[in-house]
Amino acid sequence: MNYQSNRMGQIPPYLFAEINKKKAAMIESGIDIIDLGIGDPDLPTPSHIVEKLMEEVQNPNNFKYPSFVGCVEFRQAVADFYARHYGVDLDPETEVLALIGSKEGIAHLIPTLIDPGDYVLIPDPSYPVYRMATLLANGQYYHMPLLKENNFEPDFSIIPPEIIERSKLMFLNYPGNPTAATVDIEFFKKAVDFARRYNIPIAHDSAYNMVTFSTYKAPSILEVEGSKDISVEFGSFSKTYNMTGLRIGYVVGNKQIIKALSVLKSNTDTGQFTPIQKAAAFALNSDQSCVENHNNIYKERMAAMLEGLESIGIKVDPPNASFFIWAPVPEGYTSTEFVTNVLEQTGVILTPGNAFGPSGEGYFRISLSVPNGRLYEAINRIKRNVQLKNNKKSATLSS
Repeated sequence: MNYQSNRMGQIPPYLFAEINKKKAAMIESGIDIIDLGIGDPDLPTPSHIVEKLMEEVQNPNNFKYPSFVGCVEFRQAVADFYARHYGVDLDPETEVLALIGSKEGIAHLIPTLIDPGDYVLIPDPSYPVYRMATLLANGQYYHMPLLKENNFEPDFSIIPPEIIERSKLMFLNYPGNPTAATVDIEFFKKAVDFARRYNIPIAHDSAYNMVTFSTYKAPSILEVEGSKDISVEFGSFSKTYNMTGLRIGYVVGNKQIIKALSVLKSNTDTGQFTPIQKAAAFALNSDQSCVENHNNIYKERMAAMLEGLESIGIKVDPPNASFFIWAPVPEGYTSTEFVTNVLEQTGVILTPGNAFGPSGEGYFRISLSVPNGRLYEAINRIKRNVQLKNNKKSATLSS
């Protein structure tokens, strides 16, 4: 008996859940797995944030139902962060909303803004939740191709007029997942101009905003004049402070959109645990040297992996942000064929690019979520076991 709705029948298994199943099975069989697939930071949550969380857990008043919109300390801390870091003024009462992780907020935003049959403009490749949540809302999506020759930026001019007319939301994501692409404020100006012209709200997913290298500073879309008329921006503590399991994030910007999202959320959840919100507020307001220290570690890992990839004939330009590498597969392979061969021959998990959308075909993603020693081991295993003679698929694969 099939009890699921027709809507659920459209949803494929979640990619990373499937990867975890395969990983567990291989570990069970005794294989030493090196997981470069999932973007779950291995670095610990900074100790001062953990200590603040433990302190707040001791307060019995914090065990009551949390505020639907987020505690005052959290919303004020987010507003203060935007003022300091971006020069953007936010009203913590109307322009900041606490989320149970940005993934939850993104998934809930879609049914907040679209009706069945409406379109959502989605970068391709991109975080799979944009597409899956659209299907769950009985919506349709239009892929905006992200091509290397365009700096992995969407070309708004090629979107068909009939799609624009039916579009009620557009997602952007910079620094990008999976591409690690970065943009400057001029790109956001173009995006805001397009969105205002056609009255299409923008949701900018800024989960990797603080994971940046050298002199690059990721801009906020809210720095663009008039952007709050049409835009919201999602932020996460998962990557900046390695708080993935604590599930805390925020959305800021257009007050009408935020109010509508808060109505949906107040009818579906009861907010994030207050001690987690207060620990996150403390993270934003305290010493940020931990962020720089972690970024330096990712930068070292990035250099090590890029050197290793080049040694097997895969050339990638160094990214300015995120802890991902978006690399071309060797000639003659599809994305799935290459990562499957690597996994079966070496125990190294990579993510096929086509898992993030059709324009991801021909690429694979590496997550730098293991120490340097394991990165070197991963490359050495590939060198030993996946011989890419002349980058041709006909190369011998040894066991």
